[in-house]
Amino acid sequence: MPFISSIQRQTDFNVFDSNTPIVIDNGASYFRIGWAGESEPRVIFRNIVQRPRHKVTGETVTIVGDHDPALLKYFDCTRSGPRSAFDNNVVYQFETMEYILDFGFDRMGATTEIDHPVLITECVCNPVQSRSKMAELLFETYGVPSIAFGNDVAFSYKYNQQQGVCAKDGLALCPGFNTTHVIPFVDGEPVYEGCCRTNVGGFHVTNHLKQLLSLKYPYHLTRFTWEKVEDLKMEHCYIASDYASEARLFQKEPEQAEAKNRYWQLPWVPPPTDEPPSEEEIARKAAIKEKQGQRLREMAEAKRSSKINELENELHGLEFLLHQLEQVDESDVLSFLSETGYVNRQEIESARNKVMQSLRKAKGEPKNEQAETEKDDLATSEKYSLINIHDDMLTEEQLNEKKKQLSLKSMADGRQRLKQKRYEEELERERKQQLEEEKRLENPDLYLEQLHARYKDLSERVDQQKRLKTNGGHSNGNNVSGGIGRGERLNAAQRERMRLLTTAAFDRGKGEDTFGARDEDWQLYKLMSKDYGNDDDEEPDEDETELARISSRLQDLDPTFIPKLEAGTNQPAEVPRVRPLTKEDFQIVLGVERFRCPEILFNPNWIGVDQVGLDEMAGVSLRRLPYMDETLEQRLTSSILVTGGSSLFPGIVERLEAGIRMIRPCGAPIKIVRALDPVMDAWRGAATFASDSQFHMQTFSRQDYYEKGEDWLRRYQLRYTL
Repeated sequence: MPFISSIQRQTDFNVFDSNTPIVIDNGASYFRIGWAGESEPRVIFRNIVQRPRHKVTGETVTIVGDHDPALLKYFDCTRSGPRSAFDNNVVYQFETMEYILDFGFDRMGATTEIDHPVLITECVCNPVQSRSKMAELLFETYGVPSIAFGNDVAFSYKYNQQQGVCAKDGLALCPGFNTTHVIPFVDGEPVYEGCCRTNVGGFHVTNHLKQLLSLKYPYHLTRFTWEKVEDLKMEHCYIASDYASEARLFQKEPEQAEAKNRYWQLPWVPPPTDEPPSEEEIARKAAIKEKQGQRLREMAEAKRSSKINELENELHGLEFLLHQLEQVDESDVLSFLSETGYVNRQEIESARNKVMQSLRKAKGEPKNEQAETEKDDLATSEKYSLINIHDDMLTEEQLNEKKKQLSLKSMADGRQRLKQKRYEEELERERKQQLEEEKRLENPDLYLEQLHARYKDLSERVDQQKRLKTNGGHSNGNNVSGGIGRGERLNAAQRERMRLLTTAAFDRGKGEDTFGARDEDWQLYKLMSKDYGNDDDEEPDEDETELARISSRLQDLDPTFIPKLEAGTNQPAEVPRVRPLTKEDFQIVLGVERFRCPEILFNPNWIGVDQVGLDEMAGVSLRRLPYMDETLEQRLTSSILVTGGSSLFPGIVERLEAGIRMIRPCGAPIKIVRALDPVMDAWRGAATFASDSQFHMQTFSRQDYYEKGEDWLRRYQLRYTL
C-alpha cells in the first residue's frame, strides 16, 4: 500500500526481543507508538487518513497523518477529505483504523506479523463493541500474540504519581480533543462509577475560533486553515479568571485591551509609489517626444510631396489630352475618346477641375470662391440644360428628361440651402462663443455667476415643461406631479383624438355600423390616426439644447458643478472611494477571541452543548462516588491533576480552583496541579507500565478472546498498581 509521509521508517524493529511490548497511545488527535521502557515514542502523527487520486495516473494513494502541502498539487483532494476513525472519543471506523495501524507498524519497521504484545489506550468506559472490534483487528490482521487495554487518563495520573506530582487519592481532569473526562482515583486505581464526561474539547475550541475569525475577516477565509487556527489557539488563547470582568475590560478600557491584543501579519507587498519625475527625466522625455514629432512631420511632408507630384502629373496628362482633343477632327472624336476611356469633353474637364482642387488643397492654397461659384453655375447650366427651354420646343423624351432634371435640381437646391443654413448657424455659434469668451476673460467671476443663474432658470423651465407633458397641466395640489390616471396625462393632440373617437361613436348610435361608407368618414379616420405630438419621438427643444450646452460649459469651468439628473433616470449609487490597501488590512487581530473560545470548556452551552462545565464536573464526579466519606472527598480535592492537550491554556489552574472552591464547603482543602507534560505523560505512563515484569499478567491472548467471549471482555479491567 503506497504511503505518502515525511516520517522516517525505523530500522531496529528486529533488534527488540519478542517479549518487548509495543505501546500505542491511540488518541483522537494524535497517534503515538513506541517501545515499552523508552522515554519517548518512536512515531507520532495526526490520527487522520486521506485517500486522494493522482491527477495524471488516477492511482489512489493513502496519506496518513501530517503531509507536505506541496504534494497536494499532484492529487485531486476535492472528493476525499481527511477522515478520522473516532466518533467523539470512541473508535467506530475500523477501516480507517486499519490504515492508521498499517502506517504506524510500517513506520516502526515491521515487515511481517507483529509478534510483540501490544498495550493500546482507549477511552473511559469504552463500549464493548469497539473494544471487541479492536481486539479482532489486532489478532486477525496483524497476528498480535496478546493485548492489553488501558485508559490514557489513568496512565497519565499514575506517571505523575510516580513523579511525586499527585497523591494516590485524587481527581484527574482531562480536557482532551473531543471530550473532557473527570476520573476519581482511590488507592491509585480509577473509580469508574464516579467518572464524568462532557462532549466538549480542544476540537470545539479550534472550530469556534475558526468561525469567529471567518466572520470577522471574511476576505481572508483561505488563510484560516485548520492547522493554522490550531497554532493560533495554542499560542495566543488563555483562560480568563473572570470572564465578565475580562470582557468588560475590552469594552471599556481600550488602552489595557490594546496591550492584550495579538496580531498576525499576513503576507503583504506595499504598492509601488509613484514618485514625481526628476527634471532630467522630464527633459529626456521631452527630447524623445520632439524627436518623434520631427520624424512624423518629415514623414507627412514626404507623403505630401509625393501626392503633389502625382496630382501634377495627372493634371498635365489631362491638359495634354484636352490639347490633343482640340486638334482631332470632329469625325474622329468618338474613336479618340473611346481610346482614352472618357465619354465626352465635359467629363475630361470635370476630372481636370477635381484634380486642380485637390492640388490646391494639397499645396495649402486658399480657395477661389468666385471662380468656384462661376464654375459651379456653368456646371449646373450644363447639367440641367433643358430646364430653361419651353415645353413646345421639346420632344416627348426631352420632356421626361426635363421633369427628371427639375426634380434633381429642386433636391440639389434644397441640400444647398440646408448646407448654407448650417454654415450660417455654425458662424453664428462661433460668434456667440467668441462673445462669451470675451465676457469670461473680462470678468470670470461675474460670467460664472450669470452662467449658474442661466442654468437654474433653464432647468426649472425644462422641468415645468416635462411636468406639463406628463400631467397634462394637472398637479396633486403641491405643485408636484403626483399619482394621477392615464386620462389626466394625455396631451392636447391625444385629447383631440379621444374627442373625435367619442363624437364618431355617438354619431353612429346603436344601429348598423356604416362607418367608412362616406368620404367624410375617411377624413375623420385620417385625423384620428394621425400622430399628433408623439412625445417619445420629439427632438429636444431649444431650451433643452441650451441647457445641455450650459451644463457642459459649467462642467469645464467649475469643478464643483454637479449637473441635475433628468426626471425618471435612476439615481446612481454613490461610488465608494477606493483607498490603497495598507499593512493593517492584512493584519489579523486576536482580541476577545483569545479568551472567548476556551471559555466553552466552562460554558458548553455557548456552542449548543447542554452539559456542565469543567469546574462543575468535579462536583458531579464527587457526588457519584459509591461511598460517601468526608475525609475521602477532602483527600480527592487535595490532589487534583489536570492533564490533556487543552490543559495547556494559561490560567486554567486558577480558574478551576476558583470554580471548585465555589462548590466545596468553606475551608475545604483544594490543590490543583498541572501534569508534567499533559500531552506525552499518557504514553510515558503506559510505556512504564508495560515495562514492568508483571505486565504479561494483565494481557489476554487470542485464545482467551475466543474462549471467554464478549461478556468476559466487557468486564475486563486493567489494574494499574502492579
